[in-house]
Amino acid sequence: MKTENFTTFTSPPLYSDEKMRLISENILRQMKLRRTIRDFDPNFSIPTDVLINLIKTAGLAPNGANKQPWQFTLIQNKGLQRKIRLLAEKEEKDFYNNKATERFLSDISHLGVDYNKPFLEEASALITIFAKSNFHNEEGKKQTHYYVKESVGIATGFLVMALHNLGLSTLTYTPSPMSFLNNVLERPNYEKPFLILVVGRPKKETKVPELGKLKPEELYRVWQ
Repeated sequence: MKTENFTTFTSPPLYSDEKMRLISENILRQMKLRRTIRDFDPNFSIPTDVLINLIKTAGLAPNGANKQPWQFTLIQNKGLQRKIRLLAEKEEKDFYNNKATERFLSDISHLGVDYNKPFLEEASALITIFAKSNFHNEEGKKQTHYYVKESVGIATGFLVMALHNLGLSTLTYTPSPMSFLNNVLERPNYEKPFLILVVGRPKKETKVPELGKLKPEELYRVWQ
């Protein structure tokens, strides 16, 4: 293995077994509070530099061959948020009325959702995440990306957890189709919309559906 371009790794702190156990329990308690929110407080704002720091955090995620096949767009403009809402609702109305299967509609019926998406303009911010496919640069040289969906998915997970740890709520939203985002956000065709991350604080008395999680024996298996 070639190492001439390597640099010395700075190790994170090393904790005792007991300290790691306490930290892991705290992380689990914290993440149990995370819920997907669809009712956002329209009067709540988030400093732009805070969100940029968290996007930078997402950009540190592991990815195939360090190609970093993602692009994030931060939107805090209410006019643009409304435009995205109208375009998304147009696609969603067609999907719900003409494309969605009965099985799909049955599976999401407990969530109380439809093609109306007011959260897109009520939320404090939208973060659109694009996945980069292979393309040719301005010099005509092919740019190849590897494990794109896996890499962008991991980066998105980083971002969701970082936002939650600041006390912010999110919704991972995937209208179908999402190609309108390329036009409205002026992104090239080789960038494919991955999802819209809706960010903010919930309205007072916001309710969420009661959801069960997998039992331990269904969630994981340990080999020692």
